[in-house]
Amino acid sequence: MGIPSELRDMFVSNQRPFLIASPAEERKIFRTKQCTDEGVRAGFRAASIACVASAVPTLAAVRMIPWAKANLNYTAQALIISGASIAAYFITADKTILECARKNAQLQDAMRQNQ
Repeated sequence: MGIPSELRDMFVSNQRPFLIASPAEERKIFRTKQCTDEGVRAGFRAASIACVASAVPTLAAVRMIPWAKANLNYTAQALIISGASIAAYFITADKTILECARKNAQLQDAMRQNQ
């Protein structure tokens, strides 16, 4: 039982699109991928910085502050550090992608006005 191979290949195959994209559409797709890649890079950079910036005080506090030593186990420490990193990643990636999309929209409007 299962999906016949012909149907499976039809669902899986993404190499042959149904429509041929115009050059303008291809440029738009390229800019979209470029914005996404830029957002991922900026998000990773921000997450790395946030990881270090939250790990140093968290680990120092667990060793020096009695309340933190008694109440923050390894799981809590990991959650604090990863929570800061995840938040930094998504906030920065979102802002970067939106900024890039805004620039692309302005560029597209300028190109329309010149035509």
